[in-house]
Amino acid sequence: MAKIISVANQKGGVGKTTTTINLSASLAHYGMKTLVVDIDPQSNSSSGLNHRNKDFSIYDVLIGTIPPNAGLINDILPNLSLIPANINLVGAEIEILDMPNREYVMTERLKQISDQFDFILIDCPPSLGILTLNALTASDSVVIPVQCEYFALEGLGQLLNTINIVKQRFNKKLSIEGVLLTMYDSRLKLSELVAAEVNRYFEEKVYNTRIHRNVRISEAPSYGKPVMYYDSYASGAQNYLDLAKEFLERNNVAVSA
Repeated sequence: MAKIISVANQKGGVGKTTTTINLSASLAHYGMKTLVVDIDPQSNSSSGLNHRNKDFSIYDVLIGTIPPNAGLINDILPNLSLIPANINLVGAEIEILDMPNREYVMTERLKQISDQFDFILIDCPPSLGILTLNALTASDSVVIPVQCEYFALEGLGQLLNTINIVKQRFNKKLSIEGVLLTMYDSRLKLSELVAAEVNRYFEEKVYNTRIHRNVRISEAPSYGKPVMYYDSYASGAQNYLDLAKEFLERNNVAVSA
């Protein structure tokens, strides 16, 4: 059975999609059968993995038009699969509200395919609506990207409160997988101040790996590639490979590559 991880933070622009794309590709590089589930109506994870097919999406899986297996795209990269998103997900926010056991819709869908993967990463939208609630209810843990900028901790309290509510009411096993510092710039004192504050608050949950500001990370999505496939020598590519190693080590998985 796969370990299911939501990549979540209701604050936009913190690196959720970038982290989902590049961490999943790095895990796949290390031989882990990995699935990305894009539940953001903006579908940036889907386009960032070079998928722009509008024929079906996670929307069809959630509302029951197609079974989960039919929503899988298995040829994204070696060991990497995708259930894409499209703009129809905006309607899913409303339709799921009328479903029985609405908080568990994604849990039931992913249960049908979880034995095919080692890890499932869910790219959550920048909100705490019913889609994110479904993702958290279906997940074993949450990766929280935090950008090294002035408003980094703004809204984190609300996210943590939501995680605690989900844990109490819907999913007792939910935990924080890790907190990831993104857009780190060692030349800026602000980056160090934010890093220090995040470390003080989250302690051992903060990954030692930091994702540095890197133009290649920003360019790669326009080519539909994770950064390691766009420029394998880029510092951003190495950052995410290091993150995947640390992620796997924390999950007691030996890294052979």
